[in-house]
Amino acid sequence: MQRICLIVLLSVGSVSLGACSLSNIPFTYQVPVQQGNVITDEQIAQLRPGMTQRQVRFILGTPAIEDTFRVNRWDYVHTERDGGGGKPERLTVIFGDDGNLQELRGNMAPEDWGA
Repeated sequence: MQRICLIVLLSVGSVSLGACSLSNIPFTYQVPVQQGNVITDEQIAQLRPGMTQRQVRFILGTPAIEDTFRVNRWDYVHTERDGGGGKPERLTVIFGDDGNLQELRGNMAPEDWGA
């Protein structure tokens, strides 16, 4: 009898814990998850052509992706997801051969930057 109760108790417990992994349960709170660098419009407005890498790092922080093979390119990526999905925001900073800021790319880069 004790063995049957133990088996039933373990079965109910494992099914209950397994239900916690379902992400499509209605009326449940989805925790917002932020990853990467949070870049604001004010930070981007401070960037000017000709800035050094040190100045850019002071304004934007350490890049999420710093490519070993392309030292003149830094990528700042930010995603925010609450349960579902979210489109990543990307800012790519390009430096010239002299190490100074030359170009901004990505969906966060202003179209009239450097003009």
